[in-house]
Amino acid sequence: MGSASSTLTQYDIEDVQEHCNNLFSQQEIVSLYKRFCQLDRNAKGFISADEFLSVPEFAMNPLSQRLLKMVDGLNFKDFVIFLSAFNPKASMPQKIELIFKVYDSDYNGKVTFKDIMEVLRDLSGSFMSDKQIEEVLIKVMEEAGYSKDSSLLLDDFVKILDHPGLKMEVEVPVD
Repeated sequence: MGSASSTLTQYDIEDVQEHCNNLFSQQEIVSLYKRFCQLDRNAKGFISADEFLSVPEFAMNPLSQRLLKMVDGLNFKDFVIFLSAFNPKASMPQKIELIFKVYDSDYNGKVTFKDIMEVLRDLSGSFMSDKQIEEVLIKVMEEAGYSKDSSLLLDDFVKILDHPGLKMEVEVPVD
């Protein structure tokens, strides 16, 4: 499983489906496998950062460099697990966990004020100055009960972001 010359067996499909908590149907997994094989140009069984950058929507994303750290070298099963967070059926905590990983660029399990500033800087581009971003961020963190010196854990992210009115609807088309 994973090279363009191989095919998925029923066992492979069910195994991947189980690992992604059944968020994708068997047909969707077959479609994702075809896409994976297209991206895996050298049939190595994994997708490199350069191959991910061949997807225009990915390359244009202001967070693409952060995402590349997360996706470089994914095999097919990990590829599907990564995409699970973008599935409309994914739970809010699953989506928040992905967001947390985007912010936690050094993978130490904590997100600092500096980490959040870097992401917001990437997202805002030249529309906001560092001073403006910092002022907004300090206010938001204080309102959530945190200070500029706080390090946020995944549980903190869930506490802040898991609200009934908040929608995170980023989808990756499967077909």
